[in-house]
Amino acid sequence: MRRTPQRAAVLETLGRCREFVSAQELHALLAGLGSGVGLTTVYRALRELDRAGLVDVVRDESGERLYLRRPTDEHRHYLICRRCGRSQPVDAHDVEAWAARLAESTGYAELEHTLELSGVCGRCRRPADAAPDGGAHPGGRT
Repeated sequence: MRRTPQRAAVLETLGRCREFVSAQELHALLAGLGSGVGLTTVYRALRELDRAGLVDVVRDESGERLYLRRPTDEHRHYLICRRCGRSQPVDAHDVEAWAARLAESTGYAELEHTLELSGVCGRCRRPADAAPDGGAHPGGRT
């Protein structure tokens, strides 16, 4: 991937984000910093950064792609709050091992996968959302 000033600005600004952001949100952040990077360039840069493995991508409930700078070279999975959008990386070792076994047993190479996990974070849960015994719903975090 060729390094351009625009891609560098997109990657640097994305690196300041603590949660996933859309291309439009990232463009607004860049504009707020005085950058002249256009929205089309933001989309193009994000697509290339994704191909290069420098960003993680999830989809929100409407299907829009959201981006976060990948802190390591490793593919990561996230649990996303459906209400506030807060994200939390999760250990998905079993998923990665299963994908590797599947690739080996089928003879496929360069296997890619998408795993989307969403729920309602503890900050967003209302008391009415709690289970009758005061605990979390099955499968939820306590």
